[in-house]
Amino acid sequence: MIIKPRVRGFVCTTAHPVGCEANVAEQIKYVTSHGPVMNGTKKVLIIGASTGYGLASRITAAFGFNAATVGIFFEKEPTSEHTATAGWYNSVAFEKAAQAKNLYAKSINGDAFSDEIKATTIELLKNEVGPLDLIIYSVASPRRVHPKTGYVAKSVLKPIGDTFTGKTLDTDRAEVKTITIEPATPEEINDTVAVMGGEDWEMWLDALDKAGLLAQGCKTLSYTYLGEKQTWPIYGKAAIGKAKEDLDRACVALNQRLSAIEGSAHIAVMKAIVTQASSAIPIMPLYISLLYKVMKDKKVHEGSIEQIYRLFSTQLFSTVPSNLDEQGRIRLDDWELRDDIQAQVEELWKKVTTENLAEMADFKGYQADFFRLFGFGLASVDYEADVSTELR
Repeated sequence: MIIKPRVRGFVCTTAHPVGCEANVAEQIKYVTSHGPVMNGTKKVLIIGASTGYGLASRITAAFGFNAATVGIFFEKEPTSEHTATAGWYNSVAFEKAAQAKNLYAKSINGDAFSDEIKATTIELLKNEVGPLDLIIYSVASPRRVHPKTGYVAKSVLKPIGDTFTGKTLDTDRAEVKTITIEPATPEEINDTVAVMGGEDWEMWLDALDKAGLLAQGCKTLSYTYLGEKQTWPIYGKAAIGKAKEDLDRACVALNQRLSAIEGSAHIAVMKAIVTQASSAIPIMPLYISLLYKVMKDKKVHEGSIEQIYRLFSTQLFSTVPSNLDEQGRIRLDDWELRDDIQAQVEELWKKVTTENLAEMADFKGYQADFFRLFGFGLASVDYEADVSTELR
C-alpha cells in the first residue's frame, strides 16, 4: 500500500516501514562515523528501547561499543491492512542492521511493568547473554498496571496547588493559544508517581540482582527532563515533578544496593526534543519550537542520537563525569540551559503569536522531527511507492 501520515492530535496513527528503517540507518551512520569506543559497555538491557532516547541508547551501545543488546518495548505489530507502530519498525530495522554486523540483538515485545515480561527477559539473559554491565531504563507510558496489586494508575499533566494559565501551541492548526490547566488531585499525584516514578526501575534491578544478572561494576541509568522557567509549571511544581522526586529517591536507593558490587545508578537529565511523549505535554511543542530556533542559530542543537552519543562517550564511561549537578545527576541539558539561550527563549516566548510563529520559532523543524518519528519526511524514501506493511 501507499502509506501516508494520518495525524490525530499529538499522535500519528500510521508509520512508514521504509522511512523508519531509513531513520534508524541515519542514527547508526552518525554513531559509526565517530569510530568505535574501546572502553565501555558490552552487555546491555534497554527497557523502553524502540523510540527516542531508548532507541538511541541501543544504537549507540551496539554500533559505538559493539555491545550485545536486549531491548524491551510495547509496540503494535503490523497487519495486512494496518501499519505497525513506529517503534516496532524501528526495532526490526535495528535488529536487522545489528545482525548484519554480527552483533547480538534480541527484543521482547510486552508490558515492561509486568512480572511476566521481567521473567521472560531474565530467562533470555540467563540462557544467551549473562550478567549485564549496563541497564537503561527509558519507559514512557501514560498508564501502569501494578504487577502486585493490579491497580491501574494513569499519569496526568497537571500543576499542583494552583491553576495554570499560559501559552501553548495547537500543532494541528499552527496556532498559539492560551491554555488553562486545573491542579491535580492527591489521587492523581499519587497515580502519576506510580507510573513515572522510580518503583518499576527498582523492581527491574531487584529482579536482575536476584537472578545473578548484574555484573561487577555494572551501571544503571534512567532518563528524565527538568526544564527551566518556561516549563516549570508542568515539570516542577506539578504532578510530574513529584514523580521526578521519586526517581531521585530510587536512584539513591539503587546506589546503596549496587555499592556491594561496585556498581552505580545514575539519572541523566536530557534536553527537550520532539518525542511521542513530549508532543502530548502542554507548553512543550511551543517551547521546543522556540528552543530549536535559538539552539540551531547558535549551532548547539542536538537530537536524541547526538545527546546519547555525547552521554556515553564523554560522561557515562569517562573516569569522572564532568557534568554533574549537586544531586549527582548527569546534565545533558547543559547547552539548553545556558543563560544566553534561556534568556532568548524567554524573550521569544513573550512575543510569539500565531501571526509571527514562523518568524519567532522553528515550527517547521518541530514538525519535521515529529513526522520523522513515524518514518515520514526522509529525503531518501519514495513515499509514493507501494510498500508492504511488514518489514523483515
